[in-house]
Amino acid sequence: MRKLLLPLLIGCSLSAGLAQADTFSDNIKAAMKAETRSEKDKDRDRNRRPVQTLEFFGIQEDMKVLELIPGGGWYTSLLAPALKDKGQLYLGVAGGIKETLLKEKAFSKVKTVSNDSKWERNKEEKRYDLSNIDFGLKNIDAVLTFRNYHNFTLATRTTVNKEALKALKPGGIYGIVDHTRRHMQKNNDENGRRVDPLLVIKEVEAAGFEFVDYSNLHYKADDELRYEVGRKSVRGNTDRFTLLFKKPMK
Repeated sequence: MRKLLLPLLIGCSLSAGLAQADTFSDNIKAAMKAETRSEKDKDRDRNRRPVQTLEFFGIQEDMKVLELIPGGGWYTSLLAPALKDKGQLYLGVAGGIKETLLKEKAFSKVKTVSNDSKWERNKEEKRYDLSNIDFGLKNIDAVLTFRNYHNFTLATRTTVNKEALKALKPGGIYGIVDHTRRHMQKNNDENGRRVDPLLVIKEVEAAGFEFVDYSNLHYKADDELRYEVGRKSVRGNTDRFTLLFKKPMK
């Protein structure tokens, strides 16, 4: 009898998980149509492909999710309403959107952490040091960061990765999207906002994560990886890597 029940239980569990994923994707699609979003933000939907990206990361509507360094809140404006009813969105180092986006009623449930972190330019690395990094979270389901990893010095990246590991539950996921730099290419005037994906994998694994998978969702064959990501000839068409890690079960 137990042999007969086991496949049935596994099948039911898988079906429930798929249904949750479909519901979350529907929530994201609804958020994408919100009138509160600017036309500029909506124009980026096709390029950033949020539904497919979050499906790859396995985000579901009842998860506790930490978005790191949300910047202008492009992803926040989608994640917050999609997680509002059954999940929880946290923002790490929320910055200016605390006084803009988060003031709106629809985002009242969003919580911010590590609010006293300070940015300081590191002239030697030409990146930023971030002080007072302490998310103060335990046993959350996912940590996500979009086009931010390249901003930080090695010391800050190391700390952020370790803090992400501390915040997650065993089996929790860590998803990173960023602009691609050519492998082992040294710093120059054009590649400061790009980062080598193999270096990212090495650093995140060194913090204690397991590498799970990558996606070619944001692969751009015609990005030569030569120019600054803000150049008119490149902007909106940069090759970006999409990496998925998880915290080990033990």
